[in-house]
Amino acid sequence: MNQPQTQPMLEGAPLIAPSTTDHPLYETVVEACRTVYDPEIPVNIFDLGLIYTVAIDDTNAVRIVMTLTAPGCPVAGEMPGWVADAVEPLPGVRQVDVEMTFQPPWGMEMMSDEARLELGFM
Repeated sequence: MNQPQTQPMLEGAPLIAPSTTDHPLYETVVEACRTVYDPEIPVNIFDLGLIYTVAIDDTNAVRIVMTLTAPGCPVAGEMPGWVADAVEPLPGVRQVDVEMTFQPPWGMEMMSDEARLELGFM
């Protein structure tokens, strides 16, 4: 039986697409993401490193690529909606698309120093 072929990663291609950090809405979107918490961990999902990319285009459409601490996370189906609900009402945001990915897998090294401190890893 033939197995489906997965596309290999291009050599040198970043695993995580860059964020649009120079867009005027970027900081506001990040702050909105910081209001969303993983119910099992007392740290917001941005500082946990679960938000991989915040891309904002010229029409103020926001695309967020995020992950979970584990693929079997019990809130996997709900968390993208929580993120969209936090970002959509922001003034100037035209629309929000939240995508889930598990590439690259999340690791504790993706947490901010604040998150590590809060969880006792520093």
